[in-house]
Amino acid sequence: MYFSSDNWAGAHPAIARRLLEASEGFASAYGTSALDRKVDERFSEIFEKDVAVFFVGTGTAANSLALASVTKPGGLTFCHHEAHIHTDECGAPGFFAHGARLHPVGGANAKLDPEALAAAIARFPDGGVHFGQAAAVSITQATEFGTVYTLQEIDAVKAVAAGRGLPLHMDGARFANALAALGCTPADMTWKRGVDILSFGGTKNGCWMAEALVFFDRELARDMPYLRKRSAQLFSKSRFIAAQFDAYLENGLWLDLAAHANAMADRLREGLARSNRCRNAWETQANEVFAVMPRATMEAAFAAGATFYDWPVPADRPDLAGPDEVLVRLVTSFATSGEQVDQLLAHLG
Repeated sequence: MYFSSDNWAGAHPAIARRLLEASEGFASAYGTSALDRKVDERFSEIFEKDVAVFFVGTGTAANSLALASVTKPGGLTFCHHEAHIHTDECGAPGFFAHGARLHPVGGANAKLDPEALAAAIARFPDGGVHFGQAAAVSITQATEFGTVYTLQEIDAVKAVAAGRGLPLHMDGARFANALAALGCTPADMTWKRGVDILSFGGTKNGCWMAEALVFFDRELARDMPYLRKRSAQLFSKSRFIAAQFDAYLENGLWLDLAAHANAMADRLREGLARSNRCRNAWETQANEVFAVMPRATMEAAFAAGATFYDWPVPADRPDLAGPDEVLVRLVTSFATSGEQVDQLLAHLG
């Protein structure tokens, strides 16, 4: 009963097989192999646009390099206060961007509120040398709360960013899960909404270690080869990341895996809605489920072998859990089975 994180899941067999195949023979290094070029072209096909793609090893590297590529002296990136770049990346975005800052903004369900975003950006007018410069806006899709921005919500955030000429970055660690939830095309959820840079995650959805930076405007990517090399993210045997993406993107495997993870989360949400002891904390759409339960129920589930994390109660919802209750996060993955979900629900009542 593993519901701690989709990072706990292994690699899909098709991806593991492709890695084994890529290990044979010789291939040119540093992203120049035929397989690297093939996958570059595949990304352009998927997004229906000529894109610049850069493989990296972690989502933190992808996010940090994306923001470093568009920052300014004294630059600020505006993001939700629950965003992964703000709460879980150990200051890496500022480190990679030589001290550039993140400016947290509020909004319900871990989504940026456009009005709050506009007000935050307005605090940093052009020419205000003492305050720094507005540099970018970043959204997380799917969010850290398991919610998903609608296309209209992305449009609204982009409109605010565009009003100040700021590029829009999307942290897509769970990009496939969000896409499966919305049922739209990759193009519809990114550049057609005005997204300029995407951190495209594969690791959480069946890959071994595969993340990519996708630039929808090649001019924005002009310095990325140097930034990636300087940050030690240019792998000599990059064909092993390319091999993972080659299998991942083939015949829609990536979307099938995400759809399965989402379906398992739906099953879990529906079961919690029927529970006499537990309840869904808020509505989610992707593969993360948040529930409120008695502490004794959580501890009994742990004793039975379940794994998941208790979670901090959001500051804007202090009454979410009672004195003897806890908020927990439950994450499904491509490897989660219906039997595992039902087994967990049996312990949660």
